[in-house]
Amino acid sequence: MDSYYKSLETIQVTKDNGVATVMLNRPDARNAISPRMHTELSEIWPHISADPEIDAIILTGAGKAFSVGADVKGLDAGAYQFRGTMTTEARLVVTTLLDVEQPIIAAINGDAIGLGATISLFCDITVASETARIADPHVRIGLVAGDGGAVIWPHLVGPNRAKEFLMRGSLINGAEAARLGLVNYAVPASEVMKKAGELARELADGPRWAIRWTKVSVNKMLKESVNLVLDTSLAYEEVSMKLPDHQEATRAFVEKRKPVFNKP
Repeated sequence: MDSYYKSLETIQVTKDNGVATVMLNRPDARNAISPRMHTELSEIWPHISADPEIDAIILTGAGKAFSVGADVKGLDAGAYQFRGTMTTEARLVVTTLLDVEQPIIAAINGDAIGLGATISLFCDITVASETARIADPHVRIGLVAGDGGAVIWPHLVGPNRAKEFLMRGSLINGAEAARLGLVNYAVPASEVMKKAGELARELADGPRWAIRWTKVSVNKMLKESVNLVLDTSLAYEEVSMKLPDHQEATRAFVEKRKPVFNKP
């Protein structure tokens, strides 16, 4: 297992007495999810799940952000193309995360945007910085919220609130996210890892199979929603990548202006 962890380029895994810290590790890019990180996120969880030295997991980001989502910095207009393997990887990012039997605590140390938000919210317990910004702003670049946001947000805050956040791409801070039930805890930024560590330690020291199989039982509801929604949202996202709205949005991003969406 350890040789696999050492081979990772964008994710760092450390272990301490039954607790693994899985850290998204592109701090200079605010842990934006590059194609390489996307691939590693689609592959890592079966290795973590099968590791006999791990009884609890903390998922966090290096530096000041959890993850700001897809790495779109410096794109030429319309250059963001759907890679042939992306749909398969995108599904695996969610499904293999849900298949991990060990409890996962998301330590949302800073902004969690787009796929960064999705990954964190699919964890079992979420501890967010009070000032961290959380959002799924796919629509702001002309894309369908296809990578799992349409699955997990309704489970956490209800369908109507979820639709508003997803259709507007609105930002919410950690304190408000906790008030609405989007995350479990909101604490000062300096306390995020401490709180996550306390939860991970308690779970790692608890009755292994009772904890794991309780999680497995609850996750069956989430898996049912994934099977119902995810393939559809990913397919619509792929279609939306080919539309003029996305091309205009990426062009506006590069040119640092507000996009103008033309209605047919």
